[in-house]
Amino acid sequence: MSMYLQATTMAVWAPKGQTPVVRADPGRDKVCFYGTLDLRTGRDIVTRVSVMNAEATAQHLAQILEAIPERPILLFWDRAPWHSGQPIRDVLAANPRLEIMRFPVAAPELNPQEHVWKAVRRAVSHNHTQRRLPELADQIEKHLTERTFESSFLDHYGLNNIYPIFN
Repeated sequence: MSMYLQATTMAVWAPKGQTPVVRADPGRDKVCFYGTLDLRTGRDIVTRVSVMNAEATAQHLAQILEAIPERPILLFWDRAPWHSGQPIRDVLAANPRLEIMRFPVAAPELNPQEHVWKAVRRAVSHNHTQRRLPELADQIEKHLTERTFESSFLDHYGLNNIYPIFN
């Protein structure tokens, strides 16, 4: 997920006859998050980065491997361009317990992590009043790491006997 300081206004209240003013930062600074949803626990493994590329993805894969030690991991991925490259091939070659399967093209509705992004945007970044991006990013990261997220994906697809996580 990439985010900017600009607020997405979902609802605005103002006295009748007065047009509300919503101030937005015109800057283009952004912060990015990798999130991997463990469907067994509902926990999201989060990595905050300044840019999404193969090196940052490899860093996130290392974080997943550390968070889930000694178990086989089936990681379902979308087809984002930063999910490929030599750094990722190196991590996969060094960690045979980590297997990657890719979602079909243009199928975000199959990815439970997309529901997490939507929920965190609704809870934290829509209608926010933060004036600085680092503080907003801190709130998002806190929301992601301190909550668990429900998913019926395993039950729906009959996958309760495997240990998948979604990114």
